[in-house]
Amino acid sequence: MNASGSTPHASPPPDSGLSLRARRAGFAALVAASAAVLFVLMALALFPQGPDPLGIAMLLMFGLTLPWTTIGFWNAVVGLLLMRCARDPEGAVAPHLRSIGGDAPITSRTALAICVRNEDVGRLSRNLAWMLDGLVATGEARHFHLYVLSDSDRPDVAADEAALAADLSARFDGAVPVTYRRRERGAGFKAGNLRDFCTRWGADHAFVVVLDADSVMTPQAILRLVRIMQARPEIGILQTLVTGLPTDSAFARVFQFGMRLGMRSYTLGAASWQGDCGPYWGHNAILRLAPFTEHCALPVLPGTPPMGGHVLSHDQVEAVLMRRAGYEVRVLPVEDGSWEENPPSLLEFIRRDLRWCQGNMQYLKLLGLPGLMPVSRLQLWLAIAMYLGAPGWLGFMVLGLIRQGPIRADLGATLLALSLFMSFAPKFATLADVLARPALRRAFGGGPRVAAGALLEMLFSMLIAPICALSVTLFLFGLPFGRQVGWTAQHRDAGGLPFGPTVRRLWPHTVAGVGFGVWIWAVAPGALWIAAPFLLGLAGAVPLALVSAEPRAGRRLRALGLCLIPEETAQVPRPDTALGAEGLDHGSRSDRRRSALGTSR
Repeated sequence: MNASGSTPHASPPPDSGLSLRARRAGFAALVAASAAVLFVLMALALFPQGPDPLGIAMLLMFGLTLPWTTIGFWNAVVGLLLMRCARDPEGAVAPHLRSIGGDAPITSRTALAICVRNEDVGRLSRNLAWMLDGLVATGEARHFHLYVLSDSDRPDVAADEAALAADLSARFDGAVPVTYRRRERGAGFKAGNLRDFCTRWGADHAFVVVLDADSVMTPQAILRLVRIMQARPEIGILQTLVTGLPTDSAFARVFQFGMRLGMRSYTLGAASWQGDCGPYWGHNAILRLAPFTEHCALPVLPGTPPMGGHVLSHDQVEAVLMRRAGYEVRVLPVEDGSWEENPPSLLEFIRRDLRWCQGNMQYLKLLGLPGLMPVSRLQLWLAIAMYLGAPGWLGFMVLGLIRQGPIRADLGATLLALSLFMSFAPKFATLADVLARPALRRAFGGGPRVAAGALLEMLFSMLIAPICALSVTLFLFGLPFGRQVGWTAQHRDAGGLPFGPTVRRLWPHTVAGVGFGVWIWAVAPGALWIAAPFLLGLAGAVPLALVSAEPRAGRRLRALGLCLIPEETAQVPRPDTALGAEGLDHGSRSDRRRSALGTSR
C-alpha cells in the first residue's frame, strides 16, 4: 500500500504485542498503587477519631487531584531511567524515529496548512518566508504546497493575509505553490477550518503538516516527518515535541524554561506506555490525509455551547478517532526544530487555559464513543481530570478551614511534601539529567545558572498555580450557566499589561487571597507558613502579572543568564534571529509586504 493509502500497514510495529501491553499493565499498577497509598494516608490523616461528612468530602476532593499527580510522577521516573540507562532513550520509545535515514528520497506530496484567525500578518510573513526559504534550500520544495487557511472576520486582516499570500506566491513561483482561502463563517473552529481543507484539497496530497500562526519548524524537521510517514504507513498522526521560542517576556521565559525542564522526562515516560496511542496537540504535526479525511470528522455535540455544538478541543478527539480506525498516533520525543510562541503574560495564559478547559469538558459527551481503544478512552478521561484537579485542591482547602476537626499533623505534612515532590518530579528528573551531562549543562547556561533558574521557576510555579486554579474553578462553576471562551487570536507580543484591565481580571484572586489569609489566621494561625505560597500568589496576583509581563524583567533575566534555553546559548537559526531581535516591522501593510519579500533571504 502506498503512503497515501487508507489501509494501515499489516505488519505489527516493533513495540506492539505483549511488550507494550506489559508496559501498560506495569505502569497502571504503579499509578494505581501509589494513588491508593496516598488516598489511604490522607484518610488516616483526616480520620484519627473516625470519619465525618466534611472529612469524607475532603477526601473525595483530594482524590480528584491524584490522577495527574501520580501519572506525572511515574512518567518522570520512567523517563529518568530511560535518560540515564538506555543507550538510545528516544529510539527505545519511538522506534519509528530510527526507521529512516537522513537522506531518504521524498516521493510524496505534502501540504503545509497554517490555520489563522485575525493574527498578526507581520509575524506570519516572517515565519512562512523563513520556512519556505529553508525548504527551497534543501532542494525538496517541489514536493510541498502551502495553504494559508483563514477564518479571519476582520476585513483589514483578511486583506493583509491575501496580500501576504500573493507576495509569497510571487516570490516562490515555480518552487512552492501558495494557496490562500478564507472562510466567511468559520464554523467548527480550527477543526472545521482543517476539515474544509481536507474536503477541497485533501485528495491532492498524501500528508499535511498542520501549523498554527505561531508555529515554526526547520526544513529538516519537516522532511523528517515526511520520511517517517513514507517509511511507516501504519502511522496516521505523527506529533513533534514542540518547544518555546526565546522571548523578552519574563512570564513566557520562566514558563517555557520550566516546560523545557519537565518535557523530556515526561514525554519519554508517557511514550513508553502510550505507544501507538500517542498525543496530538493540534499543530507542528503531520497527518496522513486519506484516513484523517475518512475517519476523523468531529461530531457536533447535542445541546448548545459551551458544552454542546462544535468541539473546541479538537486535537485529542481526532487522535482517538485515528487510532480507532487502526492507525497509530505517535510522538517524536526529540527537542529539535519544532517551536511555538508561548503566551507572554499571565492573563493571556489564563485565557488560553480556559479555552482548553471548556473544550476538554466537552469530552464528557464523547466518552461513550463506540470502538475506542482503552488507552484512547483513558486519554479523554485524563483530559477532563486535568481540570478537575483545580477545584479539587481549592475545595479541599476550603472544607479543611470549615471542618477544623482533628487531624494527624505528621501525616498531613508528609502528604504535603509528597504531593509537591510528585508534582515537580518531571522537572526534577530532567534537571538531574541536564546537570549530569556537560553538553546539556552548557546548553542551558551552565550548572549554577540551571539550578538557580530551576529554583526561580519552581517558586514562580507555586505562586501562579493558585491563580490559575481559582480561574479554572470559577470558570467551571460558570459553564452550566453558559459561560464560555470565544475563539480569538492569541496576543503574542511581549509588551507588558495595562494596569486597569489587569485589576479587573484579577481582583477576585486578590480578594480570595486576602480572605483566605484572614480566615487561616483566625482558625489555624500555625498553618500560615504552609499556605504562604498559596496566599501570596492569590493576594499578589495583580503585581505578579504586571511584573512578569514586563519586557524589561525578561531582558534582565536573560542578562543574568537565568531561565535560558538551548536555542539562545547555541544560537540556533530561527526566523527571529535571522531577522533580528525585533523581527519584522509590524506597521503598515506595505511595510509588512516588503519585509516578507526582502528581509529573510
